[in-house]
Amino acid sequence: MAPQLVTSQPVPASAESGLHVAAQVREIRRGRHLSQRQLAGRMQVPRTYISKIENGKAIPTLGSLERLAKALEIDVSQLVRDARSVRDEEVAAIYADPFLAEIAALLPHLDSLQRTLVYGSLRDMATGRRRTA
Repeated sequence: MAPQLVTSQPVPASAESGLHVAAQVREIRRGRHLSQRQLAGRMQVPRTYISKIENGKAIPTLGSLERLAKALEIDVSQLVRDARSVRDEEVAAIYADPFLAEIAALLPHLDSLQRTLVYGSLRDMATGRRRTA
């Protein structure tokens, strides 16, 4: 059975602010150390189709998303994350760290000057700089 391909279409403006499929495919593919050719081979599609997806010139169908997910060995939901779900995952990761969770709980009690001082101190510690009095 021949694979179904989506013809190239411009990406609507709403897609740019919502779903970030193109960036997700590229990021996950690179994280798996796969070339576009290798991913295309797993999906049995031309390499140019992967390139078009990653560049936002083709929008994959649901079936293609499922095949992409299978080829990348991930759940399809990882390909269609919007900005809000990415933010929610980042917040969850922060609260999963006990140290960061404790700091996050204290931040609402600080005024802007105190926040600036805390941020400056953390930045200096992280970069190895020392403050002099």
